[in-house]
This record gives sequence, structure tokens and C-alpha cells, in this order.
Amino acid sequence: MTLGLIGLLLAINQTFALKLFGFYPLGNAFLYYLIGIFLAVALLCFPARTADARRLPWYDWLLAIAALGCAIYLGVNGLRMTQEGWEYFAPREATLVAALTLLLVLEGVRRCGGWAIFAVALVFGLYPLYAGQMPGFLWSNPFALDETIRAHVMGAESIIGVPMQVVANLIIGFVVFGIALTVTGGGEFFMNFATALMGRSRGGPAKVAVISSAFMGSLSGSAVSNILTTGTITIPAMKRSGYSAEYAAAVEACSSTGGTLMPPVMGAVAFIMASFLGVSYATVMVAALLPAILFYLALLLQVDNHAARQGLKGMRPEEIPRVFDTLKSGWPYLLSLAVLIHMLLVMRLESHAPYYATLVLLAISLFRRRQRLSVGKGLGFMYRLAHNIGNLVAILAGIGLVVGGLSYTGVAGSFSRELLLYADGSIPLMLVAGAVTSFVLGMGMTVSACYIFLSILLAPALVGAGLDPLGSHLFILYWGMLSYITPPVALAAITAAGVAGAGNTRTSLHAVRLGGVLFVLPFLFVLNPALILQGPLDRVLLSSLTAITAIWLVASAMEGYLYRVGSIGRLTRVILLLPAGLLIYPEWRSDMVGLALLALCYLAHRGAWRRPAAARPRDRLAGQVEGR
Repeated sequence: MTLGLIGLLLAINQTFALKLFGFYPLGNAFLYYLIGIFLAVALLCFPARTADARRLPWYDWLLAIAALGCAIYLGVNGLRMTQEGWEYFAPREATLVAALTLLLVLEGVRRCGGWAIFAVALVFGLYPLYAGQMPGFLWSNPFALDETIRAHVMGAESIIGVPMQVVANLIIGFVVFGIALTVTGGGEFFMNFATALMGRSRGGPAKVAVISSAFMGSLSGSAVSNILTTGTITIPAMKRSGYSAEYAAAVEACSSTGGTLMPPVMGAVAFIMASFLGVSYATVMVAALLPAILFYLALLLQVDNHAARQGLKGMRPEEIPRVFDTLKSGWPYLLSLAVLIHMLLVMRLESHAPYYATLVLLAISLFRRRQRLSVGKGLGFMYRLAHNIGNLVAILAGIGLVVGGLSYTGVAGSFSRELLLYADGSIPLMLVAGAVTSFVLGMGMTVSACYIFLSILLAPALVGAGLDPLGSHLFILYWGMLSYITPPVALAAITAAGVAGAGNTRTSLHAVRLGGVLFVLPFLFVLNPALILQGPLDRVLLSSLTAITAIWLVASAMEGYLYRVGSIGRLTRVILLLPAGLLIYPEWRSDMVGLALLALCYLAHRGAWRRPAAARPRDRLAGQVEGR
């Protein structure tokens, strides 16, 4: 916690240029100090092996001290490093310190990210050593070992490259704000608010899970932590209402996965995306808003159709708080979010906004007993802050090795050119290749790591094929994220299954079916930039309408239930996918044909509507839908 507090003060001092005690390091020195502090935290918080989970061995202390010592040496020599070009020629002791730093970074990424990310960081980090033996476009002039070490540690494109700069300048503040909201009771407020809004409706507990996970996921940016917080409440509530354990776990897994995409506080990957694209975070936040709404609308439609088909009811009245009472108790959280959004969108103070929003929240909480930050809550706040940032720094420093290895050899640009050549200008082929690649890599990597890797290799090819840059990057992010609910890894589904006491495989399969609509969504906005709010207002509104219709049809086909018709057979479910596909394609003629086919589907069931109610028991559910 002490190291976390020092790291936080260092970040605040740099962000606001406070120059506390006359200390205001250069940019590279600041990054080295920050890496040293939080890498030491990661080495102390995350055990080297399972046997060390309940104890802190002596060698963890030794590694943490070594991380701090290396950071201090590199930071003190930051100006000299820049002036004398240590990236190319450095004193012998500096090269040895750089080598030790590199080993510590690799150990940190192994502990925090697992063996898969460690292997990726190692293979691509060492790529400059064997690039001269690679064939074709993968070839590059090789580096010597000492050259590779200096480039990674003292160069500006590896461990202190864009990912780490984003953590230092932006992400720490948003982590502070998200934890402050949670520690002061924001999680309980958003859960109650979601319950007040959706609890009475058909299948209410599942809808509460979707809405509350959207709120909480946007603050934590982590699917797993979201499941372990909101899921412990929503999953038992769904099971009590008649949902199977597997379905309840699947709902929570899908809902928590989408939190990474939900403004205003998105996951770390959104800030990295803004830096790679050279745009403000507010631009990414606005572009991600409509896709995130469509994401959660798709889930709501799915669970509503499922509830209608199964005849599930809402929550009991005594379990549902009043909306007014909920807002009355939780207005400080909404006010702090409003301050954050105003400073992001209007004042454009991205690095300062989360700190000011946190101050507003903590100042108000001083006068409210239930939300006041006590000593215990304060210690918990600092522990979670140190733990979360330590995890981020360790992983992103390791991923920085991937960025550096591909950048220094120039292979990233060559890969994109070759992919464009093989696709021969076919955008559908490019998108399918991008989706498969993102999905496969997402199985073994965090969302941030997967996105960073593909933003270097794949995104330039998609943009070169004529697709919108922001839409292309969001496309990669979505597909990398969907591996959280898809076998064989399905990390979010497995975590939710553990909370629900359900089987891992069945939960993963339920999540795939429930999230089937989500696999369509990335193609919607990458082919139609209006869905990321680019273009005239009328085009945005029309595209939104057709996208919502397409999502509704896919949800109906997946769950076997169509509004005003009731349960539908397999043939109708397959037929519904045709107008859905036509509405996905951004062209008015395909939209008209899709709507005409949808009308024909309804006309085909008009005989069923005209039959007496007693003769068609399936349609009693449809009557319930109409009544609601």
C-alpha cells in the first residue's frame, strides 16, 4: 500500500505539474520511476508459483528491491540517456541494468498475465535477434543481444512506449475514480438503480444483471472482477426466479464482458486506442457509445425473449426499491459522473478529469455517513489501487516488448502490406480474417494485450482496405473481447459458472448462444461508420434504426420467440436471419428488401393470430408481450 501511495502521488505530481519538493522528472525518468514502483508492487502481490499464494517469500522482496533499484538508476540518468543516445551506445553498467530490468519485466508479465502473454512477449521481444533468419516479408536486419536490450529498455517504443505512457498519463486517474466509486458504495447504488428500472419486467433478474453489469463494468473495465462483484448478487436472484444455473451464469458473463466497452469509464484499452489513433479519449468514448448501447440492447432482447418463451416473471414487489428513493440516496455518484463527462467532452481535460471527479465524490461523502471513506475503506482503497495498477503496469510493460520488437524491425508494416495483397481488396475477406485472428489471440491474452498486438499488425491493413480507422480498431477490440465467453478458454463464462455452481462447458455454450447477436455487432459498425456517430444526423438515426431491427431479428431467431407471434419453429428462425443480414448491409435497397421480407414473415403468421386464443396455447405468451 505504501508503494501504491507513492506511485499515486508521483502520478498526481506529474499530471498537475505540482513540483512537490522541487521534484518534477523528465518524461522518460517519470515512466521509469512509475514502472519500478508498480512492477515492485506486482512482484509482491502476485506469487511466482501457486505454493507461494499464502506467504511472501524472501526472493519476492529481493526482486521488488531490484525493480526499484533499476528504476532509480534509469530515472536518475534519464536526461543523460537522451542526450548521449544510450539506446545505441551506453555504458556497460547501464546495459547490465537494462538487462536486469528486461528480465524483471518478463517475470512481471508472467505472473500477472500468465504463460501465454509471457510467451508472446518473449518471442516478439527477441524478434530482432533472429529477424535475419526469417523468410520473405518477415525478414529484417538483425540486432545484436546488447542492441536489443538497449532498444527495449532505453528506446521510446518498447517498455516506455505508448501503452506505458497511456497508463501514466491517463489510466491511473480513471482507476482511482472507479475504485473511489466502488469503495464509497457506488456498486450498491447502481445495482439498486438497475433493480428499480428493470426488476418488475418479465425476466427482471436477468435484465437487472445486464443493466447493473453495464454500469459496474464501465467503472472496473474488467469482466472477471465485475462477475465477482455484481454476479454474487445477480446470479442467485436469477436462479430464484426460475433461470437455470448455466443460463444465469451465461447472462452475467456476457453482461460483464461488455463493460470494457461502456462509456464514460471504459477499460484501459480505450485509452490505448486513443493514443494509437492520435485522437482524444473523448472521441473514442463518443464513438463507442452507440455500439455499447447496441451490445446491451441485444442482451436485453435475448433475455426478454427467453423469459417470454419460458413464462418467467419479474421480481417480487418487496425486492424492488423505488426509483426516486434510489436516486435520492445515490445522487453523489451521478454528480461525479456528470463532472467527469463534462470535463471530458466540454473542457477536454482528459488527464485531470478523473481526479476532479474523485474529489467531488469524496468531498460529498464526508457529509454522508454510509458513503464516508473510513480508515478501513481508505486502506482497502489503497490496496485495490496498488493491486490493479501493478497488474496493468506489469502486463503492459511486457506487451511493450511486442510493440518494440515489431517496430524496430519494421515487420508490422510489412505484415499489413502482405495481408492487403493476399486479400486483393476484398473487404469481407479482410474482416473475416481480422475477426478470426482477433478471436484466436483473445483466447490466450487479455483484451488490452490482444488489441495492442493487432492494432500494430492488422489495423493498418483494415484501414488500407478503405475502412474507417476508428471502426477498424473497435472491430478488433470487440472480437478480441468475445473470446471471454467462447470455448475453449471462456474466462468470463468459467468465472461466472464458479459463482453459479454450474458446469463450465454448458455455461460456455449458453454464453455463445446468448451472445450470438454480439458476433454480428462488430460487422455492423465497421461497415457503417454512422453507427460510431460519424456522418450526418439523419444517416446516424436511419442506421441506428436498421441496426436495432437487425439485432432484434437475430435475437428472435436465437431464442425462438417473435413479438406478437410467440414461439416460432426452426424454419421461421432460419428465415428471420435473411432480413437481418440484409439490414446489416449499409445500403437502402437492401434495407427495403429486408423490411419487405420481415413483413412477409409476419403475414405468414396472420392465420395464427386470427385463430381463437384457446386453439393456440403458444400465443398466450405473445398476448402477454402485447399487454406489457
